[in-house]
Amino acid sequence: MENQQTLSGWWESARKVVSPNVDNRPDGEVSLLVIHAISLPPGEFSGTAIEALFTNQLAIDEHPFFASIAHLRVSAHLLIRRDGECVQFVDTDQRAWHAGRSCWWDARQAMWRRTLNDFSVGIELEGDDVTPFTKAQYLALARATRWLFSRYPQLDSGRITGHAHVAPLRKTDPGPAFDWAYFYRLLKE
Repeated sequence: MENQQTLSGWWESARKVVSPNVDNRPDGEVSLLVIHAISLPPGEFSGTAIEALFTNQLAIDEHPFFASIAHLRVSAHLLIRRDGECVQFVDTDQRAWHAGRSCWWDARQAMWRRTLNDFSVGIELEGDDVTPFTKAQYLALARATRWLFSRYPQLDSGRITGHAHVAPLRKTDPGPAFDWAYFYRLLKE
């Protein structure tokens, strides 16, 4: 079992906020990137609610919506704020709890895969399905993705998906506001 101090998947460009919602990857594999979007309360940006959710410190009296989600034990590897600030909650060598019930067609292995948290990295963009993401967010996402590509040889541009694509009956993020073509163009720069 790896000791937390020997793990090296902390991105130096991100502010570190450690989430307790993490455990070891069963096989150590990282071969998928799942892009999410989150705003707390829904449709509102900035504030500390996302960090509070991912660290089990969400105060239910701060907004009526929070009472319905405060019991959740979730995390992501990275959060990219509207201004491009990156916050990292989980070492990418460990398993964050971001994808939930989901499945993904792994073309390389010619099979459907479940339990995506076991082998994926989750990046949350502060946003929602309808509000365009910021240029700063796309630039930060491209930088983070290139960093992940350099760390994990199995990960490449063909192994990136949205939460809605792996959990279509439950999730809609990052939604139609996410510009996939622009993101892929930035990855090539």
